[in-house]
Amino acid sequence: MKYRIPTTLLLFLFSCNTIFSQDSTLMKMMEDSLMTGQKNMYVTGTFKGIHIINLHSIEAPAKKELIFMIMHRFGKINDGEYQFFGLDNATMRMGFDYGLTNTVAIGIGRSTFEKTFDGYIKAKLLRQADGSNKTPISATALLGIAHTTLKYADKPYMNTKYRTQYTAQLLLARKINRNLSIQLSPTWLHYNLVPTVADKNDLFVLGMGARMKITKRASINIEYSYLPAEQIKSFKVYNSLSAGFDIETGGHVFQVHVTNSQGMVEPLYMGRTTGSWSKGDIYFGFNISRSFKLGKKK
Repeated sequence: MKYRIPTTLLLFLFSCNTIFSQDSTLMKMMEDSLMTGQKNMYVTGTFKGIHIINLHSIEAPAKKELIFMIMHRFGKINDGEYQFFGLDNATMRMGFDYGLTNTVAIGIGRSTFEKTFDGYIKAKLLRQADGSNKTPISATALLGIAHTTLKYADKPYMNTKYRTQYTAQLLLARKINRNLSIQLSPTWLHYNLVPTVADKNDLFVLGMGARMKITKRASINIEYSYLPAEQIKSFKVYNSLSAGFDIETGGHVFQVHVTNSQGMVEPLYMGRTTGSWSKGDIYFGFNISRSFKLGKKK
């Protein structure tokens, strides 16, 4: 009897060890199985704001989220000392953006430049994702309308019809890594009225943008809109080029930048930029946005 007890204990311990080893192996197999069968892990934070600078980003407000945004541009730096290098003059846009769902958002705004009212609808079509159903890019569609209300004493024919412009964009973006994101934005613009018959009512523009994260809450942004010169004949239009610095502080995103575009709506900066960087037609400005979550918290 004195030898049976130790032997029994040894057998019991050996059995427990075997069971725990098998259990550990089974748990690992289950975890691997879950990882293999994982559908999508969506990439987030491709851009911090709903605008890169002027250009809309693929981002949009979440469901029942309201974003209040002010876009501000001072005058041209080359206005000189008398105009305090543009700081004596300013234009601005004030807008509201709202998420109807997690994939569809709408927005309205009003700019002092050309006294322009604008509105848009934005829909997410694809989301960049890792996992078994990997998606390499994010895609968002945007449809917009802009209407200028500035009075022209010498242009009595400028009725409501002639004052309206339309925008259609496909926003294609990829977050390359934790720090770098890029976006291409092929754009169609339509103007109901153009200066001369030599100018086209329909313009095709390619917008490009990038974000480089430099700290946890700050990034450098740049954007460029390429407009083929042959589409406008009667006046000189320059490609819009902007560069800036983003800072996120809780519910605020603060963007400081320089640009050669005074307009802040697609038809006004993509197809009507008359400022030249080489001539010093540079506008210092900023965007500031505040996010509000509407509805009850669950």
